[in-house]
Amino acid sequence: MRSLKDAQLGAFTFFASALPHDVCGSNGLPLTPNSIKILGRFQILKTITHPRLCQYVDISRGKHERLIVVAEHYENCLSIFQKPENAPSAEKVLQIAYEVLEGLEFMNKNGLVHRALGPNNVLMDCKGNVKLAKFGLYHMTDHGADVDFPIGYPSYLAPEVIAQGSFHPSDPSRDEAPLPSGPKSDVWSLGILLFELCAGRRLLQNIDISERLKFILTLGCMDDIVTVLAEEHGCLDTIKELPDSVLELLRKCLTFLPSKRPTPAELLQDPVFNSISCHYTPFQKPVSLFSSSLRCAHLVLPDDISDLCKDNDEDYLSERAIDEVYHLWCLAGGDLEKELTNQEIIQSKPPISTLPNFVLEDGETFGQGRDRSFLLDDTTVTLSLCQLRNRLKDVAREAYYPLLEDEQSSLPQSNSSNELSAAVTLPLIIRERDTEYQLIRIILFDRLLKAYPYKKTLVWKEARVDIPPLVRGLAWAGLLGIEGDIQAKYEGIDKDTPIPTDRQIEVDIPRCHQYDELLSSPQGHIKFRRVLKAWVVSHPDLVYWWWSCLDSLCAPFLYLNFNNEALAYACMSAFIPKYLYNFFLKDNSHVIQEYLTVFSQMIAFHDPELSNHLNEIGFIPDLYAIPWFLTMFTHVFPLHKIFHLWDTLLLGNSSFPFCIGVAILQQLRDRLLANGFNECILLFSDLPEIDIERCVRESISLFCWTPKSATYRQHAQPPKVAGDNGFAKTSTYYSSDYQDMPKTDLSREPLSLVDLKAEVSPRISAEDLIDLCELSLSGSSKRNKTGKPKIVAVDIRTAEDFNRGHISGSINIPFNTTFGPENEVVQCPAAGGLQSYRGRVIVVISHNMKSAAMFAAHLVKMSFPRVCNLDGGINKLKPTGLLTVPSPQI
Repeated sequence: MRSLKDAQLGAFTFFASALPHDVCGSNGLPLTPNSIKILGRFQILKTITHPRLCQYVDISRGKHERLIVVAEHYENCLSIFQKPENAPSAEKVLQIAYEVLEGLEFMNKNGLVHRALGPNNVLMDCKGNVKLAKFGLYHMTDHGADVDFPIGYPSYLAPEVIAQGSFHPSDPSRDEAPLPSGPKSDVWSLGILLFELCAGRRLLQNIDISERLKFILTLGCMDDIVTVLAEEHGCLDTIKELPDSVLELLRKCLTFLPSKRPTPAELLQDPVFNSISCHYTPFQKPVSLFSSSLRCAHLVLPDDISDLCKDNDEDYLSERAIDEVYHLWCLAGGDLEKELTNQEIIQSKPPISTLPNFVLEDGETFGQGRDRSFLLDDTTVTLSLCQLRNRLKDVAREAYYPLLEDEQSSLPQSNSSNELSAAVTLPLIIRERDTEYQLIRIILFDRLLKAYPYKKTLVWKEARVDIPPLVRGLAWAGLLGIEGDIQAKYEGIDKDTPIPTDRQIEVDIPRCHQYDELLSSPQGHIKFRRVLKAWVVSHPDLVYWWWSCLDSLCAPFLYLNFNNEALAYACMSAFIPKYLYNFFLKDNSHVIQEYLTVFSQMIAFHDPELSNHLNEIGFIPDLYAIPWFLTMFTHVFPLHKIFHLWDTLLLGNSSFPFCIGVAILQQLRDRLLANGFNECILLFSDLPEIDIERCVRESISLFCWTPKSATYRQHAQPPKVAGDNGFAKTSTYYSSDYQDMPKTDLSREPLSLVDLKAEVSPRISAEDLIDLCELSLSGSSKRNKTGKPKIVAVDIRTAEDFNRGHISGSINIPFNTTFGPENEVVQCPAAGGLQSYRGRVIVVISHNMKSAAMFAAHLVKMSFPRVCNLDGGINKLKPTGLLTVPSPQI
């Protein structure tokens, strides 16, 4: 999206047609409101960028089907020339015609027709160049079918458009909708506009619709419509004085028969523009972030490099993209309805004035007439940026051009730098509403993403702080490592040929996050269907699972990349293998069961008291956690919570969801401990409100306390090629998967599902134990300067075996002194001094894994947290030379 520069933000409003409340569609569901249909179609207009078109920015849906559209705006329009004293020269007329045709041609290439051309919709920037406004009104309203007013101005509509008359789907007198207008209808409108410029007056302004129609149809019998119009309006002499080139252009535009009228593309090639076209360079569409083309190919340095360093007291905010400025305007207190109300565009009425009509027995009608406020008001209100500029006045200019390699701070120095630094410590929801803070973060991420993938490490670093909502879609793509020409790959997938899964997709989509206006729109359903089908077709070895999982997983990516299906598909395709590897196999029972067993061990590791209670009442993860992990919590939380949750999830490895699940349980801990099985089932059937920021914070803490190998799974994603994701290792807790680490003799060994389920506590590898104990290969201990979790090794071998060699700093609690011959408890382990180590990570070491598992299970039963077993036992450590022998007593 281009920068604001000398443009302004403008807003206009209209109402969509209301639908009857008691009518349902063919699927039995209520009809989609027309305002939501318009909202969905509008989205594509935000991607239509051209120097001759006003950029669309946003659309807001209000009460009673009201819609407010925000777009680039300019104060001057073509009306300033429609006066005799301001009549433009012939050269200016040709320039205006050429620029309008440029905009129309680009629209036509994107499947759009203006249909609302008029002097007020042809704006002029400060350099006198044309900017077409409201060019998307015809498209977003489904060619006028979703509103109660006609699209376009009768004075400028082509004859074939006027002959069709108006149409509304609810009109019983019309069986079929008229065909949509084509590009040639805009050429007629342009001809009328140019004729008015040349004549210096408005045409057909004081004639009613019926007379206007008769007059236009009469023109069909004339060979020279330009001359007829000039005679009718008394400006024949003025028209005759025009150059032949301008007259010829007017005649071609005002050709009565559409079959003989040229299109904008054909008219641009007309010789009349030969002297003008040479001054215009063809528009080059900016290269997208994920493509095979060079994004910097268009960059040109000035002849004098010092020009880049000059400070002319520029308006730095105007250099930012229009959507950024609007986003900041909203954060600074901007209110669209308030602005329109202040300009009396929106007027409130007393309730008595809104009563409907009623009819007495004699047929006499009482009540209000048609409310004209529900028709289109063509007025565009300029949104004042004064409040925003005042809010940002203390932000230094360095904030707009941050140094990416600054080691001190990512926040610029300014008068409010202390406040900005303090904002980092505030809750995320407050930071996302702080205008200055968001300006800094948006600019920083914008620069980092433009340098992606070269700056992917810094993207990860800054994402650990937070991700600005405005750039979340691209930031997520960066975190998932999306690269290459994703559009070509997506287009190469067959999304049209019917497949057996189509029916299930059609059933699932209307039930997926339909509270959201964007995803519930018909355009949202179409995009849902295409992205999901692309994934199914491109993954023939996997299946579309039966619990509406894929549509829920797709929803966040589609919402953030609504106008970029290829990126939504690419993100989804990268996300699923990382966090849900093999979850969608036709037979995934072994994958799911392993996942749930590891999760159960994580509950016992972090909250043994809760684990004991849930196991006692039989409330196992199989009963509640499957939809959590199959959809990565998108089936549980609304989108606005998922965004905050996934901001952190995408920084973590595939084991991070376990910590999220435990954090959710801990928020419900008191209620779970106080309830039995039936009450817990009811509790999870309608999950209570979860504090997502607290959930994220506690998930990170749980992750820090969890040894990497404790969440090892055989069915996790295989190791990546070295260097694929090395930048992720720069973080303390956002590290790569344990599976990605090179395997050694000290690594954790695979365990069968039966054996895994038999153990309450997780196992950790010998290399994890060495790392957590901070032992060097020489056997000497290092000081704990890294803030790693404290750990205690509990060796349960006999005293004789312990004295032959043990881990430095470990304590000995022999198994045979705790358990009897029949594995009955004869002495509490806490009596051996273990109680003082409560809270540390307790690693049980033995030469017999069954004994270790039994000892650990007993500690869990006694509510000792963070208990785990050493995989392979003491035998794994013997070859390392890390075992020490106590010195003999003198």
